[in-house]
Amino acid sequence: MTERVGVAVIGLNGAVATTAAAGVAMIRAGSNDLSGLPLARRSIEGMAAYRDLYFGGWDLSHDDLATAALRHGVIGDKELSNGASSLSGMKPWPAVGSTDFCANIDGANKIAAPGHRAAVERIQADLAGFKQDQGLDRVVMVSLASTERKADLEADALSSLDGFERGLDADDAAISPAMLYAYAAIDAGVPYANFTPSVAADVAPLAELARTRNVAVAGKDGKTGQTLLKTVIAPALRDRALHVDGWFSTNILGNSDGLALDDPKSLASKVGTKKSVLDQMLGYPVEDDIIMIHYYKPRGDDKEAWDNIDITGFLGQKMQLKLNFLCKDSVLAAPLAIEIARCLDLAQQRGQCGVQEQLGVLLKMPQTAGNYDPIHAFNEQQLILDRWLEDGE
Repeated sequence: MTERVGVAVIGLNGAVATTAAAGVAMIRAGSNDLSGLPLARRSIEGMAAYRDLYFGGWDLSHDDLATAALRHGVIGDKELSNGASSLSGMKPWPAVGSTDFCANIDGANKIAAPGHRAAVERIQADLAGFKQDQGLDRVVMVSLASTERKADLEADALSSLDGFERGLDADDAAISPAMLYAYAAIDAGVPYANFTPSVAADVAPLAELARTRNVAVAGKDGKTGQTLLKTVIAPALRDRALHVDGWFSTNILGNSDGLALDDPKSLASKVGTKKSVLDQMLGYPVEDDIIMIHYYKPRGDDKEAWDNIDITGFLGQKMQLKLNFLCKDSVLAAPLAIEIARCLDLAQQRGQCGVQEQLGVLLKMPQTAGNYDPIHAFNEQQLILDRWLEDGE
């Protein structure tokens, strides 16, 4: 007997979410193979099948998913008429939003709640209704929302779980929409994944809550294109004793993620997760580690990532490595979001609570269970995930 697993998405009308929902709907209809899904070749006992995933969620836009998907331009009429027609009947639930935390993203489809506690209750009611209406056996929450500005981690509300609870009651401005969703999920016993750079379940009070409530969580920021290549190449350069003198990275993209990052405060959050990887992998600081992201509307979801790497080798000889990755941003991201949802559901079934470090291979800035740096090297991360899938450890 198959079990139905709900994926409750924050940012359901975004390019990544609509691509994921369309892809799974087409798998269910038999019109899409499993290409591009990293775990499709694996047979893992207890892991939900792709066809048994059902999407719902929140968005500040009230458009149905088919309309939203056509706007993003990742999938089109061909896909919508070839297995993904169900998207036209799917509409997001009203969402929590804040232009203070995400200046460039707003919409009319907002939760009408008088404060933080009421917003949490509404989110949890949506989760319960989703499970009942769709006849789901379990639900996981995945944040695919736009990037928020950096949080004030020194605020009293973010220093302890008691402080956070007080902050909810007082509608503390330090508590972001991302944190409200994470709290609502963990408090309801629903596994939570943060696919964005925003601070959410990694803030100290919510990490503690996940441990005490025995809820699986993972984050943050999906490792899709440029950072994926960086975590493959940097360890190879290190192991060949090729010293990295500088690494210049730039990106152009024109989708809603790019629009969100056109705000300097949101951009700072994103660059923070992208810059965290290099020094840890190489074992020394790279003085000229430069990352730039530019919103360029004509490009849409067709992101371009360009890297120039200056290295020094034997006899002090200087060399360069240049990479140019032209990619569909959401086509890379959607499969990772799907796999994270499946793995979190499996972890929860296995009784493994708190931070799921084994999912680090899918994330730019993996959340850790303790006060230590995450592993970033791709090959090491993949071995950790493989061992967990096979042995449960």
